[in-house]
Amino acid sequence: MRDYRALFPNSFTMGNVLCGFISILSALEGNVMTAAWLIVLGAFLDSLDGSIARLSGSTSHFGVELDSLADFLTFGAATGVLLHAVAFIEFGRWGWIVPGVFVMAAGFRLARYNLMARHEEKKKFVGMPVPVASMLLVSYVIFSNEIWGAVQYERFLITMVAGVSALMVSGVTYENFPANFGGIENKLKFFLLFVFLIALIVFDPRIVMFPAILAYVLICLIRDMTMMLKNSNRLTVGEVSKDSGGIEDDKGDD
Repeated sequence: MRDYRALFPNSFTMGNVLCGFISILSALEGNVMTAAWLIVLGAFLDSLDGSIARLSGSTSHFGVELDSLADFLTFGAATGVLLHAVAFIEFGRWGWIVPGVFVMAAGFRLARYNLMARHEEKKKFVGMPVPVASMLLVSYVIFSNEIWGAVQYERFLITMVAGVSALMVSGVTYENFPANFGGIENKLKFFLLFVFLIALIVFDPRIVMFPAILAYVLICLIRDMTMMLKNSNRLTVGEVSKDSGGIEDDKGDD
């Protein structure tokens, strides 16, 4: 008998696909804010499909591939088109370069994720997840429109696009959402998510989203850099200890 449990989570994934497609059409028609909010809606649907698949026991390699294709359309291609429409179209024939780099980095990141997902379930994401990268940029577009009425500080936006493109293909790790409440770390993640959702409800999400996502990105980046420095110091101390031990042995032999 055919198993139809996967239809429910896949319907959310296809909703994400539809959001990405309509977002591209809206951006091309000049309705950039509609395009931006459709990407946000796609992110909401994307956050549900995986959880529903796990709860229903319908996770599969097909679902992983379908989800990545949907993510590439909405958070890669549609986001690139939106960025071009709001900030880079003024650069003329060269305006496609920066958004194009973002789209290529998104494709690389999703391909790497699929390869890793076939082997084991990751507690942490290696490289900035494409939905996070997209939401950081899209939330800035929404934030700018709410504060200034249009996208401002184009150089800052260009820097962010270049930065998230590099982070997507980097080895920096980002926290995955836990599947249960077990452990202090998971409880803390659920608590922070709860605080974020309350903030969205109490305050204006058009203003709250960007600083909240930016804080998450910076915290993960600073944490990885700190750990890298600590490991580097440990290796240096270990090498010095070995060298000192070798010298003492030589003196003993004499």
